[in-house]
Amino acid sequence: MSNPITKKKIFIFWLPLAATWLMMAFEGPFLAAIIARLAEPKFNLAAWGVAFSFALIIEAPVIMIMSASTALVENRQSFRKLRNFTYFTNGAITLAMLVFLIPAIFNFIAITLIGLPEKVARLTYFATIILIPWPGAIGYRRFYQGILIRNNLTRRVAYGTVIRLTSISSTAVILFLYSHVPGVAVAATALSVGVVVEAVASRLMVYKTVRMLPVMTEKQNPLSYRQIFRFYYPLALTSMLALGVHPLVAFFVGHSLMALESLAVLPVINSLVFIFRAMGLSYQEVAITLIGKKGEFYTMVRDFAFILGITVIFILGIIAFTPFAYFWFGTVSGLSLDLVEFSILPLQIMVLMPGLSVMLSFQRAIQVASRETTHLTWATVLEVLGIVTVLFILTFYVNLIGAIAATTALLLGRIVANLYLINPNKRARMRLSS
Repeated sequence: MSNPITKKKIFIFWLPLAATWLMMAFEGPFLAAIIARLAEPKFNLAAWGVAFSFALIIEAPVIMIMSASTALVENRQSFRKLRNFTYFTNGAITLAMLVFLIPAIFNFIAITLIGLPEKVARLTYFATIILIPWPGAIGYRRFYQGILIRNNLTRRVAYGTVIRLTSISSTAVILFLYSHVPGVAVAATALSVGVVVEAVASRLMVYKTVRMLPVMTEKQNPLSYRQIFRFYYPLALTSMLALGVHPLVAFFVGHSLMALESLAVLPVINSLVFIFRAMGLSYQEVAITLIGKKGEFYTMVRDFAFILGITVIFILGIIAFTPFAYFWFGTVSGLSLDLVEFSILPLQIMVLMPGLSVMLSFQRAIQVASRETTHLTWATVLEVLGIVTVLFILTFYVNLIGAIAATTALLLGRIVANLYLINPNKRARMRLSS
């Protein structure tokens, strides 16, 4: 890190991670397209969107493990401590998922609270059972991927994703061609197989790197579980709040105007937007790694983020405001014409979201690099409150169509989080440089 950082170096470091996130982003459209071409697509797409949101909130406590291992694993002692912490967290969230799947609890949340139609609720339950391996496998592979990133082995992270995508696509195609299970079960099975295979591959690829980790020197302070918890719990709380908004969105949409249609198209819209948001999500670990111990490369990392943000907004805008949107939703995603037309306006509302995601990833990276993660939690609290407030008003007072209300709320909530983090990031930069 003593060598000057240039935009070219940032691009070369970021590209494998961007490819990784981009490949993962295509999972959503691919699986949605499979579901749309099987029986009862409207019910199965709605169930898939809800089941996936449940899986996301349950995995939320481990989603930031990659950032933690990138920042904290310096030697064998810190590796063992954070590994044990990760394994414990994985066990806890898997247990939580099993409790959630107790029929009485699940039905209360899915039917009583969210208001899902009984058929959609049954399909959602079936898919969520299949997704039981998902949270633990995600935590396991993100821990080891963080070590690969810290040791400048980002290409191996991309290789793991290629293995994951191959597993997902082959599983989905086989079930599509040779089974008669519901579309939502095809998607859930493919996703579970993919993440488990990728987790195993990540562990194999990091094997030599782990063995070469240095022994802790006398000048280094040992990493304790207390320190890990203090560093990580704001990150975990942040991701829990951020991902927990998905069931809340499903709740409001389930009580909105044209609820079934909205639940059916939202996973397709979100999958497309996520392709471009992935560019920003992939940048967080890049900024953490390259900003420098004293923030000496802050300006270059910030400028690259600005260029990236403008680029992804521009490209998504071309899709959203041209006939290409009809091609994507109709030909690629396989939606019926009425659902295609239903999806256009919500997509246009979300055009700015990828750029805001780049900005948020950069802001989060500055906080993590300065070892100050509390403000990230508050930013997410404000984002969630903004989303819920806007959804409540648009759903119950304005009586807006659910998909339009949801995308508007998501965009405005993200803007609130970005604005909040401006001043904390100024202070974090000063701490880094001091």
